[in-house]
Amino acid sequence: MPNKLQQSWPAPRHPKPIVIIGAGGIVRDAHLPAYKKAGLAVKGVFDIDMARATSLAEDWSLERAYQSLQQAVEENATDSVYDLATPPRAIAGILRGLPEGSAVLIQKPMGTDLRGAREIRAICRERQFKAAMNFQLRFSPMMMALRGAVEKGMLGALLEIEVHLNIYSPWRLFPFLIAMERVEIAVHSIHYLDTIRAIAGNPKAVFARTLGDPRASEFAQTRTSAILDYGADLRALMTINHNHQCGRKFQSAIFRIEGTEGAMRVKLGLCYDYPKGEADELWSCRNGAEWQRIELEGEWFPDAFMGVMRNLQRFAAGEDEALFTSVEDGYQTMALVEACYEANQLPGVPLKLD
Repeated sequence: MPNKLQQSWPAPRHPKPIVIIGAGGIVRDAHLPAYKKAGLAVKGVFDIDMARATSLAEDWSLERAYQSLQQAVEENATDSVYDLATPPRAIAGILRGLPEGSAVLIQKPMGTDLRGAREIRAICRERQFKAAMNFQLRFSPMMMALRGAVEKGMLGALLEIEVHLNIYSPWRLFPFLIAMERVEIAVHSIHYLDTIRAIAGNPKAVFARTLGDPRASEFAQTRTSAILDYGADLRALMTINHNHQCGRKFQSAIFRIEGTEGAMRVKLGLCYDYPKGEADELWSCRNGAEWQRIELEGEWFPDAFMGVMRNLQRFAAGEDEALFTSVEDGYQTMALVEACYEANQLPGVPLKLD
């Protein structure tokens, strides 16, 4: 299988500066490193915690730490791209305060549930935003290459898509999750559901169980099993455990895809020892041949964050015809997430032992 599969989104010719709303860990770990690597200017940041915004601005030599969202809007209007990196419950209110016609990148999930997603979609339509969801795993070098191989027919007809995680995730790095009723699927596995959709489209139905764990008792759910129904030929499933306590040796974080002509396997390196992580890996095999490693041109963090912003910037400037993770498409991912939670409430078929 050839190494030359597209792994990055082309850069915009005339990018606008970026204004970031929210100054949490994901901005430090991913957004700002990505924009620096991509050569995209970040003008300033606003956060309801002014000290946190000021610290971020000083550490990254940003021009401004805004006193309020209104100040950020007054100073930038539609001359900047707004990057929302906030908890889901804050998104709708922030969007209402942005200028009509703005280019906006919105952190996932798209609200706390499908009702919230519907509200966000309505606001974006009403205010004519050029709005994308930050479903950035699609833009990672490994997933862009994998999707490209599928689209070129290199694997043949799809038969298998599996996501398997058995890792230890330090959920306590994200205390805002403690108050959320929906955690694992809504915040983490949503990436995998979105990526599966990007490869195979929407499933017909879903079967799911998501549950907590006494080893991470503050959080509503940290384990998930799900089967996506794509009909008689394609089997798609997720098996997720974030609480493995027995060291690195048998940890696993893989995305496997097989077709009639071959298979590919992704190592999700970021999931090991998060946020430090390990290197991502992409392997491919034609039926009957040896596995070959495809060299990657970057990592999930921060390179995927470059891609989603580049696509938004290019779309806003008329260089790209479509947003790959538009709000309209993101709503469909949220519908799949909602279906998983609804399936979680349905009873299973009891055993008949008499």
